[in-house]
Amino acid sequence: MSTYMLIMRGTDESNAAMMASIDEAMATTRTFIEEMVKAGVLLAAEGLDDPARGVVVDFGGEVPVVTDGPYGETKELFGGYFLLDVASKEEAVEWARRFPAVRGSKIEVRRVAGADEVPGDGRP
Repeated sequence: MSTYMLIMRGTDESNAAMMASIDEAMATTRTFIEEMVKAGVLLAAEGLDDPARGVVVDFGGEVPVVTDGPYGETKELFGGYFLLDVASKEEAVEWARRFPAVRGSKIEVRRVAGADEVPGDGRP
């Protein structure tokens, strides 16, 4: 089995569409989560707070610069994730395709590297 992260990415427009029918979106998302739990693939799932409440630490210069959100240059925002334990990338993609997303949003599917793939001794 491999671990994959489904990264929820939305735009201002897709996030506004989701918020316009938030009760329905939450209900369909809960059903989706229940399906993943029943299938035994869900390891974790979290949503993120409003980007306006976040900060960016930019390491582009000599000294890190902290800027309050929202992130004006960002066209897509990371809104949350699902962490799955599945047999293959194809299975992770199939779960992503089933997510009840609003038009304009995206799900990025990424494999989580194992400790044995980290350069060095694998310790943080």
